[in-house]
Amino acid sequence: MNFPAIAIDTTGWADNVLRMPSPNFDQRAEGMPIGLLVVHNISLPPGEFGGPYIADLFLNRLDYDAHSYFDQLRALRVSAHFLIRRDGQIIQFVSAFDRAWHAGASVFCGRERCNDFSIGIELEGTDFEPFEDAQYAALTALTIALQEVCPLQDVTGHEQIAPGRKTDPGPFFDWQNYRKLYRLAFDGKAGKAGKMRDDLRFYGD
Repeated sequence: MNFPAIAIDTTGWADNVLRMPSPNFDQRAEGMPIGLLVVHNISLPPGEFGGPYIADLFLNRLDYDAHSYFDQLRALRVSAHFLIRRDGQIIQFVSAFDRAWHAGASVFCGRERCNDFSIGIELEGTDFEPFEDAQYAALTALTIALQEVCPLQDVTGHEQIAPGRKTDPGPFFDWQNYRKLYRLAFDGKAGKAGKMRDDLRFYGD
């Protein structure tokens, strides 16, 4: 599989991706290690792909009258660090070093407020159908790039940190495939300046 070439710069922004800075973020606590990656899915309207509405939601410019579903989103102020479209295109909304508003009320291994110490990646998709190969390739490449600049230790799904409240990335997200591709990509970059650590733990399945 071909993985896109991605690197994260010293300000937390990735190259070779579309940048759409969101106002929905704040600073992390000084010295807070970024140890967790959270995988989500999203589609707007639900089950429909390819439109502008996800980005519009994260940028606070969603036309709430464009679809009946959007009315319930009026009070939301949310974001993710990254969105991966069905074709593998990556959009970045928040610097990896800042705190995006993606997890909400959440707990990971006894630690609350997962936004404080995590990076959120949204996959365009639903709980009811498989994700695309291009999305897994982009997610894998992004995971490796983030691991090079952040002390990532764990990867999990939104449903694992907010059980009963969230269900994404859902039963069609293939954690085994993600782990396999991560291993393939990791092995391809393992000798890079000693930056890579072979200790990433997957908690999705």
